[in-house]
Amino acid sequence: MVDSHAHLADEAFSADVEAVVQRARAASLTGILCVVDASDPGELIRAHGVLPLWEGLRTTSGVHPHRAAPFAARPAEAAELADARIQAEPLVRAVGEVGLDYHYDFAPRDVQRAVFGEQVRLACDRGLPLVIHTRDADDDTIEVLTREGKGKARGVFHCFSGDARLARRALDLGFYVSFSGIVTFPKAGPVRDAAAIVPLDRLLVETDAPYLAPVPHRGTRNEPGRVGGVVRALAGIRGIDVQAVASASVANYCTLFAP
Repeated sequence: MVDSHAHLADEAFSADVEAVVQRARAASLTGILCVVDASDPGELIRAHGVLPLWEGLRTTSGVHPHRAAPFAARPAEAAELADARIQAEPLVRAVGEVGLDYHYDFAPRDVQRAVFGEQVRLACDRGLPLVIHTRDADDDTIEVLTREGKGKARGVFHCFSGDARLARRALDLGFYVSFSGIVTFPKAGPVRDAAAIVPLDRLLVETDAPYLAPVPHRGTRNEPGRVGGVVRALAGIRGIDVQAVASASVANYCTLFAP
């Protein structure tokens, strides 16, 4: 198994990240994509300590929509920060997570769109996939990807929390769709409906650790070693063997985030 999205450089793991990685390996994981925000100095420092812990770790570089506000005057600076890390860190495999979040609106929406657009162009220029965050912003997310990606943008809609319609729109753009512990939540019927229609060759699994621990661990700090709970839930939703989901998600991970 693999965890295609975990925030191992988050402060929540600062005291025991090595043990967290060891538990992931004990749970038969073969890879983890460690998502890092290029605009967070503390996270960047912690990432330098995380990546050497295991050869199965890969990473990303991007500016999250929650952190877009400081780039209002010059949105291109967000892409420049992300690009600087791409050039400096050979384990970077994607631009992300980037996108739009109209649920919390921590940054003005026009600023979020501008910062997102700059990073879509960066990903296309660098030939890297995008890790997309979208919340309550479906139409604008698709519009920015279409306009700025010009048919070249690829990547994954991470921690999918939308419905089957959004999943189809993501698939139509050529993107993968990644599911987290949300699929185990009682009120997540629309997410499970989406999980049922995503083709196996476009499916990814993740924890989004330290967030969104799957049932029965909900409410506790999540970690990559629990990604098996997501795999089992998806197998149940789709009525197929657990190994089929695990194998497909590993193959898709390797295709998108080449080792």
